[in-house]
Amino acid sequence: MSETTYGYVRVSSKDQNTDRQMIAMEEFGVPASCVVVDRQSGKDFERPGYRRLLRKIKPGDTLVVKSIDRLGRNYDEILEQWRLLTKEKKAAVVVLDMPLLDTRRGKDLTGTLIADIVLQLLSYVAQTEREFIRQRQAEGIAAAKARGVHFGRTAVPPPEGFPEICERWKDGGLSARKAGQLLGVSHSTFLKWASSNAIGQKSTV
Repeated sequence: MSETTYGYVRVSSKDQNTDRQMIAMEEFGVPASCVVVDRQSGKDFERPGYRRLLRKIKPGDTLVVKSIDRLGRNYDEILEQWRLLTKEKKAAVVVLDMPLLDTRRGKDLTGTLIADIVLQLLSYVAQTEREFIRQRQAEGIAAAKARGVHFGRTAVPPPEGFPEICERWKDGGLSARKAGQLLGVSHSTFLKWASSNAIGQKSTV
């Protein structure tokens, strides 16, 4: 049975363009009929194209990807897919953006060891960078809150007729739903306004 070279292309949404990855596949020599495309997030591997591809790949085949993050978005996932492809499937993997990650070269123990070390280092750096970005975002939000910056929707203030309607509701003359209708808001918004005004009577919706 002849060996086959496959290409895997992934974009994170249906609106994103695959041209750059497809051109790279063509330049490498991957037949268009052997290129599999997934248009969804890499947050997990429940991707139909990738799953079909794994079923097709046999020992001796080659999988080509433009960059290592096409295989996953975190350290553990990338390493797991690399192990699955190279150790279980016994296929070669070529990462076009990183020539050292080409398991067709140096198929002896040293070549395999070098590829594995480079992969682990790259995956670790990528994961660390993502965690660093999240940390900076969290620190930025905390600093903004400390300066008095508020996030989320701005609260809508009660209209002028609110006090009178609120008193009628408090006396039991109106339900919260009716009070909200009179003020042009939902009964839940009315109850929030009432709560902020320290009115403790519950709704009689």
